[in-house]
Amino acid sequence: MPSNRATPKTIMVATLGGQPQVITFALDRLTREEAISEVYLLHLSPPGLDIQHALARLGKEFAHDQYAGRPCRLHCVPLQNGALKLQDIRTEVEAEATWQAIRTLLAEVKGKGHKVHLCIAGGRRLMGLLAMSAAMLLFDHQDRLWHIYTPDELRAQAAGGAIMHAEPVETVQLIQVPLVPWGAYFPALRAMAQPPQQAVALQLSQLTASSELLCRQVYDRLTERQRATLLAFARGLTPQDVAEKLNITLSTVNTHKTAILAECRIAWQLDEATRLDYRFIRERFAVFLQRIGLL
Repeated sequence: MPSNRATPKTIMVATLGGQPQVITFALDRLTREEAISEVYLLHLSPPGLDIQHALARLGKEFAHDQYAGRPCRLHCVPLQNGALKLQDIRTEVEAEATWQAIRTLLAEVKGKGHKVHLCIAGGRRLMGLLAMSAAMLLFDHQDRLWHIYTPDELRAQAAGGAIMHAEPVETVQLIQVPLVPWGAYFPALRAMAQPPQQAVALQLSQLTASSELLCRQVYDRLTERQRATLLAFARGLTPQDVAEKLNITLSTVNTHKTAILAECRIAWQLDEATRLDYRFIRERFAVFLQRIGLL
């Protein structure tokens, strides 16, 4: 799986079948425009020699972690269902395992800030469809999805890796597949593509950030005396305790409380039917006040 380097890079992720030249044809086109630091190959593990031959042929192209004389590291990622390598995608269970494996890879590389070129020309068609599904949730606007066009004559001549580089390179065309990165527009959708623990953490962080923004909006609109009252409630004091601590009347405390809760209704878009009391202030503002160093 991806390395732990923190520096964002441009990488290629590709689905692979028994035709290794699909990878090099696509990579040759991409590297004309920008440097590719790493290549991840997603593949099934069917019986027979085709996939082993393809992997071995590609391994020679990336000898010493270089490709065409430039630094570029190859990673081979067999699709698995648990500890079992998938030979094919024949059932919904195997399709789900494939999607999860692709999702995990894309989530990890995107979590490191890498730009991704995803090529779905190799291997089973369903692999490409599942990869596209995961990309829609995880990709940003900088990422690209590609298919590849190889003329029929060249395809026949290059079969099985007989030709690994097309000359001239223009004979092969990369076709960008339109893709809407829904996860970039709607972060909650992106959370669906994360492993369960990461999804929960992401959702909690988003809720915390949203709540803090609303707390800040309310706090900024209060007077100094109202802020002092809010702070006292956030510490868990009752209205009578607040009156005694601030040396004001209970009536004044209730006036400040009413003003605070009125601002809360606006910020949280709560209607008048929603009952609010001083406990709401403690529940919503305690963490916020701690984070800004007032509690």
